[in-house]
Amino acid sequence: MELAAVLIDMDGTLVDTEPYWMAAEWALVDAHGGAWSDQHQENLVGNALIASAEYIREHGGVDLPPEQIVEVLLDHVVRQATEKMPWRPGARELLAELNAANVPTALVTMSYTRLAQTMVELLPGGTFTAVVTGDQVADGKPHPEAYLTAAARLGVDPSACVAIEDSPTGLASAEAAGCVVVAVPHHVPVDPAPRRRFVDSLNDLNVEVLRTMVRGAG
Repeated sequence: MELAAVLIDMDGTLVDTEPYWMAAEWALVDAHGGAWSDQHQENLVGNALIASAEYIREHGGVDLPPEQIVEVLLDHVVRQATEKMPWRPGARELLAELNAANVPTALVTMSYTRLAQTMVELLPGGTFTAVVTGDQVADGKPHPEAYLTAAARLGVDPSACVAIEDSPTGLASAEAAGCVVVAVPHHVPVDPAPRRRFVDSLNDLNVEVLRTMVRGAG
């Protein structure tokens, strides 16, 4: 089986925006007189935003509708990302190599369109053949819908795609969709699993490595 496409997560994988999300959570909970913790933060990494908002409402004492919590968090993160986009090592180089090799590439993120767009606009036009965001799917990660949607938009079989993720939630989503998965752990630990390949950095990946992974899985 040959590599059909590469599907890549955003927060924590391409850009180190997780600290922005964490700061937004602390600020929101503090503003409402609630209690928060590092463990609560870890529990939210990679989740659908609406699920995270419901969690914050329940565990952080924030008495706002989940939809409003999402918008408050997004406002904070978009503002910080606009000021400084914190690229992960090797991210732009890998995207440029995929583009040069004409490998279809999709961004698959639980962030909403307005945040994803702040990153996409900093890259050369056409870097992503498709973009799937959290506000475009009914069921967020760990449900496979986002990855299945990306593969469908590219017109490829998910089993011929490599999905690159940093969180257990995102990896579970890609695995459920049938993708070949690569874990690049960052802020939260990722347990080993039979179908998971691990790398320390996106610098460890290139087109030939990704092709070899798909051939080995087929």
